[in-house]
Amino acid sequence: MKIRVGIICPSEIAFRRFLPSLQKISEFSFAGIAIASPEEWAGEGKVNENTLAIIENERRKAQSFIDKYGGTIYNGYKTLITSSDIDVVYFPLPPALHFKWAKLALENGKHAFVEKPFTTNLEDTQFLLKVAQEQKLAVHENYMFVFHKQLQVIQDLIASGEIGKVRQYRVSFGFPRRAANDFRYNKALGGGALLDAGGYCMKYASWLLGDTARIVCANVYYEPEFEVDIFGSCTMTNDEGTIVQMSFGMDCDYKCELEAWGSTGTLTTDRILTAPDGLEPNISIKHNQEFITKKLPADNAFEKSIRRFYDCLISDSIREENYNLIERQSFFVSKFKQLSKYGE
Repeated sequence: MKIRVGIICPSEIAFRRFLPSLQKISEFSFAGIAIASPEEWAGEGKVNENTLAIIENERRKAQSFIDKYGGTIYNGYKTLITSSDIDVVYFPLPPALHFKWAKLALENGKHAFVEKPFTTNLEDTQFLLKVAQEQKLAVHENYMFVFHKQLQVIQDLIASGEIGKVRQYRVSFGFPRRAANDFRYNKALGGGALLDAGGYCMKYASWLLGDTARIVCANVYYEPEFEVDIFGSCTMTNDEGTIVQMSFGMDCDYKCELEAWGSTGTLTTDRILTAPDGLEPNISIKHNQEFITKKLPADNAFEKSIRRFYDCLISDSIREENYNLIERQSFFVSKFKQLSKYGE
């Protein structure tokens, strides 16, 4: 019997990335998608005509999922989460909503595939992991880029001595300002550059640095017209003295780069964290003033992330490993907040 997957809210990433990848994995089937009830959207006693108009628009978006992928529209997030026809719930919600609805899913015996960040704070993450562990439920934080084969190709190049001994890594991820109503600029929805872009950088830095990775300094920047952080930077290191410097923002010229600066050369790439399906990212290797440019392999990192989640469903050891990885990521974000005096 296939594992039945339900989606909470008809988001763009669910339609464009998640479902096409899910269809390639025979062990899963798409069962349906939930739109919020008016009360879930606005809160008890706060439903008005605008709320109803929003819900109707959500219904139209949900219908496009059903038209293309089949399944059922569920009226209300709680309705889907508590349904006996659902085994796994996918959460492509704004970050501040992850805890509430993932908690309900876990309490109802459902596995949870959660878009990054898993939650907005370490305490909520630890609570959900405890519930999942007690019930032997799989949970996953969808930083899909770590499964892209380009990461291993880059590490193999560095290990070969192509650029000598690495003196420093630099990771940069940022993008131009988006629409004013984008949830990323809404504090109540878990917006901010740290949770949206900075998490990517720290995830990759900890991957590069290994078990002894730690944050040594952190800074965050605010613009007067926004209630959330707009730009940040951070330095991480490990017991071997390897350094990763990172910068991130969401009112910037677009960057999604890795630079590995070595004793005899420098390696740079241009889509290290967000390579879409089929794209062959560029890599440049410089020795003094001589440049070599190549293509890195294309991949479907979203599909591989879902396959990792499936492994968590069937393997106790991989499930436990995922718990630890999720908590570790949340710890780094929490440490960044502490060092940068985030929100003060």
